[in-house]
Formats: sequence, C-alpha cells, structure tokens
Amino acid sequence: MKAVLFDRKNPYQKFQIHEVPKPNIQDDEVLVKVHCASPNAADYRSIQMRIVPKHNILGSAISGIVEEVGKGISQFKVGDEVIADLADVGMGGFAEFKATKTSVLVHKPKGVSFEEAAALPVAATTALQALRKGGISKGEKVLIIGSAGGVGTFALQLAKYFETDVTAVCSTKSVEQSYNLGADKVIDYTQEDLFDRDDCYDLILAINGNYPLLKCKKMLSNSGQYVAVGGSLKQIFKALLFGKILSFGKKKIKAVAAKPFSEDLAFVADLVEKGKIKPSIEKVYKMEQTDLAMEYLSAGHAKAKVLISFLPVMR
Repeated sequence: MKAVLFDRKNPYQKFQIHEVPKPNIQDDEVLVKVHCASPNAADYRSIQMRIVPKHNILGSAISGIVEEVGKGISQFKVGDEVIADLADVGMGGFAEFKATKTSVLVHKPKGVSFEEAAALPVAATTALQALRKGGISKGEKVLIIGSAGGVGTFALQLAKYFETDVTAVCSTKSVEQSYNLGADKVIDYTQEDLFDRDDCYDLILAINGNYPLLKCKKMLSNSGQYVAVGGSLKQIFKALLFGKILSFGKKKIKAVAAKPFSEDLAFVADLVEKGKIKPSIEKVYKMEQTDLAMEYLSAGHAKAKVLISFLPVMR
C-alpha cells in the first residue's frame, strides 16, 4: 500500500509517499480502507515534541470503509462506513489502509460524507470535552478565544447547540465565518483589544492566543470557568502550571487534555447528520500534498478544517 512517511532529516519535504507492507490484522482488529484523513494539532505537536510514531506514519483522524475484520469482531463487518480517532493508538492514518482496534471506531452515519466524517475526530470531540469541562449550561455567556480553525469552529457551533450566548474572538479574515456559524458577537483581535471591554463570561474557552491568565480571570463571572484547550504549548503549560494557584475562590482556571471516546465521536456525528452542526472545511489536499497540508496547518493559517483525500483522482 501507499503511505505518507515523515522524515525529519529531509529539510525540503518531510512527508513523502512510500510503498509499505499492507497491515495484517489481529483477531480483535479491523482493517480500514482510508478515504479521507484530517491532520490535527496532535499530529504536528507529535513532531514538535519528538514523539513521532515508530512507523513514521502520522494521521490522527480518518474516515473510510471496513476492508477486513478479525475473527473476534462482531460489531463491524466488511463494507461498513466508519470514523476513527487514532490519536491514542499510534496514529497511522496517513495511509491507504489502517489496522486498528474497534474501540476507536464508530459507524459513519449515512447522511454524513467521508470528508465531513474525517473532520470530526480530535477537533469536534476536543471542543465537546472542553465545553463540558467548563460546565457549560443553557443561557450562559461564553467567550471563545480562537473561533477559527478545526476546534474553534466546532466549539462555536456546539456552544450555540447548548443554547448559550457566544462571543467569538478571531482575526479579520474569520469574522464573517464566525457570524455565519452562529456567534452572537465577534471581536476582531487585530482591530480591538480583548480586554478593553467590561463584559463578563461564565465560560472562557482559550483555543488560540496566549493571553495573560490574570486578565482572563478578571473577565470571568463570580463562578466562571477558564478552560485552555489548545494554542501554543506555552499557553497549555501555563494553564497547567498556574491554573491551580489561580483557582482560589469560585473562579477556576483549567486545561483539558482531550481523550478519544467513541461515545463523544458518535454524539457529534449524530449532530452533523441531524444538521445541528456542520464541519467547516477550508481545504482538501491530495495524498501527495500531505507536506503542504501539514505546513499550512502548523503555521496557524487555517480558518477551518484541513483534510487529505486518500482516494485516487477520477479522470
């Protein structure tokens, strides 16, 4: 099979297509023919932290069709359309086939395309878990710092699904998109200082940016929650290190480390099928363009989800 391998030593093209052996499955595994993959922060952070999978194949989120099932598998069969979150099982999604445990798989709803489905693992489930960690409830005022990108676009829509008043923070190029996704207010951080306002929020979701924690805490309501969910490693470590110290009283500073839960993945997939949320997809690259996709994503340019198609181009 063809797979995209990461080569740290190549300064010009770190992701290249190679022929590698097609995986053999164990009795408790299935083999998925990958239709679409979605690179996420989990992929480029693995590179930054030098924890690239031993097989050198990244790829934390995929959609595809079950090609083969192990002898001990009953809940999936050949031909099933599936979605998989591979972030905690060695990744490996940047390939034509992926062998994996069924614990990270869910059935893809018929009304959801393969592209939409591949956008859900990691990004949508991270947004969902972050909102839940912040104790989101109906009627609250929510500030989403970083409403563009994969996690941000899902967080905005999910916050509206939970019937909250949402203020989105983004750059000029994403203002219209944030309004279209349901934001009640949008702050363009290139034109306005976030802290010039007197508004208070019940929940602040910090996805991008690296704002001072003390200033953010002052923007919280009396029992407000600040949840760091992404952005730079510096931002995440800062919330982890100082969160407990700054969480005296009812205002809390937290950081979420999202985990793959098939129940969460099935939940967001169901919302997509019902039209409650919709993946925002900015670009779809071809397999041989994986290097460009990863460069674009890691540079912080993405307004929405970036995908990689592993299907041959029809001529």
